[in-house]
Amino acid sequence: MTPRKRFDQELEHLRQDILQMAEWVEDGYDCLFDTLKKRDREIMKRFVRHDRVIEDMQRNIESQCLSLFTRQTPVAGDLRTVSAALKIVTDLERIGNHLSDMAELLVRIDMEDLSGYSSWFPRMIDETRALIEKAATAFVNRNMDMGKEAIEADDGIDACFNQVKEDLVAVLRKGTMDADRCIDVLMIAKYLEKIGDHGVNIGQWEIFRETGTIDEQRLL
Repeated sequence: MTPRKRFDQELEHLRQDILQMAEWVEDGYDCLFDTLKKRDREIMKRFVRHDRVIEDMQRNIESQCLSLFTRQTPVAGDLRTVSAALKIVTDLERIGNHLSDMAELLVRIDMEDLSGYSSWFPRMIDETRALIEKAATAFVNRNMDMGKEAIEADDGIDACFNQVKEDLVAVLRKGTMDADRCIDVLMIAKYLEKIGDHGVNIGQWEIFRETGTIDEQRLL
């Protein structure tokens, strides 16, 4: 087997592992909100440890990337691919952490329906989920246009967050709901907004892989 063919195989293995990690994150997102709908407190408590598997996946992929750097000394597009992979797994791992953080908060508010605090929550949850999938698919399939779409989709999530925040401020002013719970619910919305930001990062790293630029600045 030629060195180039061996390197291509290792890159494909790296791609598959990133795909698996992204799918695990997406499945975790679905599980979190399905569990909330069922109001299953015990499953939600166990979900808090969900991010440990994601952390193991991150370490494995980082090890592969560092091995490729030291053994293959990639250049040009290959170098960008491995560099972007290192960045993306960090964003995926952070999303996993945010899911665990939200699980803790949901247990603390007794698995209440979030739409009772703001009617914008269902839309925010759906749009955030769609952004994650689009960004991950963009990188795995080398689809720069999809990466740009993921970046643009974050505006909708930010708009939802602002609406949720306004609704919660109104609730606090009325004094009809527990203030501590309202703060926890606001934190859940903030985690969703942060997940959207990590999706944007993934979309940007796909653009970097194809062009060597990020935020219109040439890096490599």
